[in-house]
Amino acid sequence: MVEPTHEDAPVDAAAFWEDRYAERRRIWSGEPNAALVDAASRLQPGRALDLGCGEGGDAVWLAEQGWQVTGVDISATAAARCRALAAERGIADDRVTWLVCDLATWDPTDRYDLVTSCFLHSPVDFPRAAVLRRAAAAVAPGGHLLVVAHADPPPWSRRNHHGVEGVGGGHHHGPHDFPSPDDERAELGLDDGDWDIVVSEVRSRETTGPDGEQATLRDTVTLARRRTAR
Repeated sequence: MVEPTHEDAPVDAAAFWEDRYAERRRIWSGEPNAALVDAASRLQPGRALDLGCGEGGDAVWLAEQGWQVTGVDISATAAARCRALAAERGIADDRVTWLVCDLATWDPTDRYDLVTSCFLHSPVDFPRAAVLRRAAAAVAPGGHLLVVAHADPPPWSRRNHHGVEGVGGGHHHGPHDFPSPDDERAELGLDDGDWDIVVSEVRSRETTGPDGEQATLRDTVTLARRRTAR
């Protein structure tokens, strides 16, 4: 029998993300995703679910716009940073609920007027398509599903967490982690009789990388509306 190598050994997702957040006091910008701002600004606030909420930039922004928000992330450290950001921005405790759950196994039991997933990519094994399909099932009639994904790997993804160049580095992504609009719609598997596709396109944006480098990134943006019962 061949002993498994370190690369073959399964990686504990919660431990991975706890280590990731331990690297810096802040990993993400704290600003809401532009595609989320564009989509949600056109909607009547209601109940929102933010999948992989990270340090809370999107969820806190939604709460500021009048949404009742549930943010879910696998990392307890991320959830603590979400609470701190919400408090810093004056968000009442009853406006946002923070859940520490593994999306790979978590099944939402409530219904939401907006379910959002921005950059739900993972360097460790993660059933993204299954997670997004469960999320779509949690959208209430008349509600919206927003999925934003990297269309291409960011230039700094070749560096590992210590800044060392390598193929994939510490941010390995599989071939389906950068979906085209067609790929995304296929993975979501939305029934044409129940859903209307509002947006399905690639958008470009200017951003600043983790070490201050400037880059133009391309995102696949999918916005779908669940039809109301006939």
